[in-house]
Amino acid sequence: MLDALEPRWFAVCTKYKREKLVSKYLCDKGIKSYLPLQKVTRVYTRKIKKVELPLINCYVFVQIVKDQYVPVLETPDVTHFVKIAKDLIAIPEVEIDIMRRVTGEVANVEVDRGVFKIGEEVEIISGSLFGLRGRLLQGLGSKNFVVELESLGYSLRMQVAPEILRPLSNKRGAA
Repeated sequence: MLDALEPRWFAVCTKYKREKLVSKYLCDKGIKSYLPLQKVTRVYTRKIKKVELPLINCYVFVQIVKDQYVPVLETPDVTHFVKIAKDLIAIPEVEIDIMRRVTGEVANVEVDRGVFKIGEEVEIISGSLFGLRGRLLQGLGSKNFVVELESLGYSLRMQVAPEILRPLSNKRGAA
């Protein structure tokens, strides 16, 4: 819900491949925005190119108060705010922080098959992703650490070294 004084994070949808442009337009208007970008290496026939792509396609995050709602909607290439029914979805600061941490450090190391079980909840115990919790999944011969961002309905998948993971007990109240 929008507040008149306290800025909150919201997600806006953009036209396809317009996320960077929308982020620039919002910045030019003095509206705080965040576009999580991931560095990707593209291999073409005659060259290799490093590019930055949005972590979530067609999404830009804005931190706004009530008076900034209409200026955001009037921004070129913004289609709408992310809503459930007619209610805007405020995104907790912790989820924005998770996206910032994920785009800053992701190690592509395969997890040892003997240490963790598929579907087991784990926590990262080292690095900039310290304290991040998720669930292990199996995909194409390797295990991935999955971070679920509940407010957005998305999951972020990354490969993390097994030595910085700690299993979380599923048993509640066990001593």
